[in-house]
Amino acid sequence: MNAGVELGMLSHETIWSAIDRLAEQNHLTPSGLARRAGLDPTSFNKSKRIGPDGRMRWPSTESIAKVLEATQSSLGSFVALLGDGQGQNMLPDGNFPPQTSSIPLLGFAQAGAGGFFDDGGFPAGHGWDLVDFPVSPRSTSHFYALEVQGDSMKPLYRDGDVLSVEPGAQVRKGDRVVVKTHDGEVMAKTLGRQNSRSVELISLNPAHASRTLESSNIEWIARIIWVSQ
Repeated sequence: MNAGVELGMLSHETIWSAIDRLAEQNHLTPSGLARRAGLDPTSFNKSKRIGPDGRMRWPSTESIAKVLEATQSSLGSFVALLGDGQGQNMLPDGNFPPQTSSIPLLGFAQAGAGGFFDDGGFPAGHGWDLVDFPVSPRSTSHFYALEVQGDSMKPLYRDGDVLSVEPGAQVRKGDRVVVKTHDGEVMAKTLGRQNSRSVELISLNPAHASRTLESSNIEWIARIIWVSQ
């Protein structure tokens, strides 16, 4: 059995190349693919892949989910496109793409009940279901999934969407994150300004006000890395 690669080894270049190949498979330009998915036509332009400051820009999980839906492609088929483009479905280092493995899954309401996480925000205890995720089995301990319940996160996330998160990952302003407070509240927000005393959390749903929490009231913050819609 061929070993999968670690998710962290998926580079900026391979992710963008996979989007280019998905466009080619559907006889589209990257701009045409973005337009079909309801995105800004320039979203996937090569000029947008590096910021003015020279930093790499990555496609968001939401934009990838939208193009998969628009092209009726599966997550597995997109993972296969992370290959070398020669029909061998291999990454540049000669490894095969990661196989689908199981990671823990919990609903947002359950997550707030307590007893399911350790102090670092990693899965603990019992009562977790499982969900498939494209990652090497050796890496599954680094990720888990939370199922959206209700409409408070519309229009970005809807009831039944599954958010795969990475606890302990470095987060910065603009990242979409899941936050748990010491009071047991669990929420998905966009990270705003943060300092040693407070953290700004910007609501995904414009009907809900953004919030600023005291840092001491936050139990953990986990970065959202993938969305299954």
